[in-house]
Amino acid sequence: MWSNHINYYLSMRTHQLVLSWIENELSAGRLALGGRLPAERSLAEHLKVSRTSVREAIRILEAMGVVRAGVGSGPEAGTVVISDPTAALGSALRLHVATQHLPVADIVETRVLLESWAAAKARPDAPELDEAADLLHAMDASEGLDISGFLALDVRFHLALANAAGNAVVSAMMGSLRESIQGYAAELTSGLPDWDATASRLRTEHREILAAIREGDGGRAATLVAAHIEGYYKEAGLAAGL
Repeated sequence: MWSNHINYYLSMRTHQLVLSWIENELSAGRLALGGRLPAERSLAEHLKVSRTSVREAIRILEAMGVVRAGVGSGPEAGTVVISDPTAALGSALRLHVATQHLPVADIVETRVLLESWAAAKARPDAPELDEAADLLHAMDASEGLDISGFLALDVRFHLALANAAGNAVVSAMMGSLRESIQGYAAELTSGLPDWDATASRLRTEHREILAAIREGDGGRAATLVAAHIEGYYKEAGLAAGL
């Protein structure tokens, strides 16, 4: 099975060859979720590369959330194919935001696009809405909850709404934005005139968005979530970029 593609892979270099081979195996269905990669030595021999190249490729795939590498022996040993598409996307977005290659205002605009669509498409009976309701209760019980804790619950609430739309790609993209959203939302709190008043307004808006989705009014939910997101950042002084 492996020998069919060797000539093609020989034109590539080291770890890139290994990555391309694994991509081809996944695309062809010869590797699937839960499946294990060949042993390091075996893969190196078949692709005629060093074991160092194989290890480098596996490290890259781990960072991308495509595999989980186990050591030792037993059921957890070996390199297993998993699926965590938010891993690489999230890391890349955080780094690019840190270098200011991706302006915060652009990420906010992307949030509005994704979340408005998700709110419009969310199923009124989606189980994720129960999770969203539980998160609202946690935010309402705000005694002893600091700004960081509130924003962490806020991000989880928005992710739950996005997941209720049932689109795996939108969920992955929102998941990848999670830490970036929480990070820059926290940084912008210094520009808010009254955090307690803002938190109270956000809670009210959350309840209105959730109610609109549960009532099957996707259009209203989309309008509310867009105003909710943009309102926070405008209040925090990001209006020029929106």
